[in-house]
Amino acid sequence: MSACRVIAVVNQKGGVGKTTTAVNLAACFGVSERATLLIDLDPQGNASSAFGVSETPRQVYDCLIGRMAIKDAVLPTELSSLHLLPAGPDLVGAEIELVTADDRALHLDRALEDARNNYELIIIDCPPSLGILTLNALTAADSILIPLQCEYYALEGLARLMETRELIRDSLNPKLELEGIVLTMVDQRNNLSRQVEAEVRQHFGNKVYRTRIPRNVRLSEAPSHGQPILLYDIHSRGAVAYLKLAEEILSHHANEGTSSTPVSPSPGAIAGTTDAGELAPTDEASTPTKRETNHE
Repeated sequence: MSACRVIAVVNQKGGVGKTTTAVNLAACFGVSERATLLIDLDPQGNASSAFGVSETPRQVYDCLIGRMAIKDAVLPTELSSLHLLPAGPDLVGAEIELVTADDRALHLDRALEDARNNYELIIIDCPPSLGILTLNALTAADSILIPLQCEYYALEGLARLMETRELIRDSLNPKLELEGIVLTMVDQRNNLSRQVEAEVRQHFGNKVYRTRIPRNVRLSEAPSHGQPILLYDIHSRGAVAYLKLAEEILSHHANEGTSSTPVSPSPGAIAGTTDAGELAPTDEASTPTKRETNHE
């Protein structure tokens, strides 16, 4: 098995598609049968609810404090190669409990020591802040992936985040790389969106992924059904975009031992596939089947 890579999906600004990116990238890696772990490190627990998990006696908090090994706390998902380490109510107090500890930034890194042997990719969904939980994620990660909404204030937040990364590299985790920047909620009809994209690409060059995530109703609907977009509507524009993004990320690491084969559903990877591993086609505008929604 290839060496494990730990990627923290981080942005201190909320509402930029951070959890959507973490959830759907993890699903794309898992659906191609790469052993993947998604860690929900956000007390809001949105990455957990995106897989239909709302209450569980096993949660990431137990691993942070050393009460339980990650292998004993993970939950299976509908994707055979993807496991979830969910958040829970106790995680709310972790910021307070850990802040006085001498090794407060190292708890997640220690918890991941054994897990790294079991997975090719570990994706961490960080809180929308630069507090102690995010600090733990950045200390444990090999790289950070930054979802960036194309708006003016996002550029200010990006500058602060890059400064934080440099501080972490200098003091706690010298190996921390910039995995890349992914543009989210892109609307090419918007002049500001195009201007922000041009500025980010000019400054960060090839660290900005070619793949952009469009505004997509199906992406917004999927979490309310407890499913990543690949399970909710694999033919939607959002699903296609995240599959392309996952393939682009893996191709960047082809020389590091990570396969660069196309990311696509493999036979048996998703519960409910046909014998040939194909999903029944769906209509972008079709009515959700699990329960009615009123999303616009």
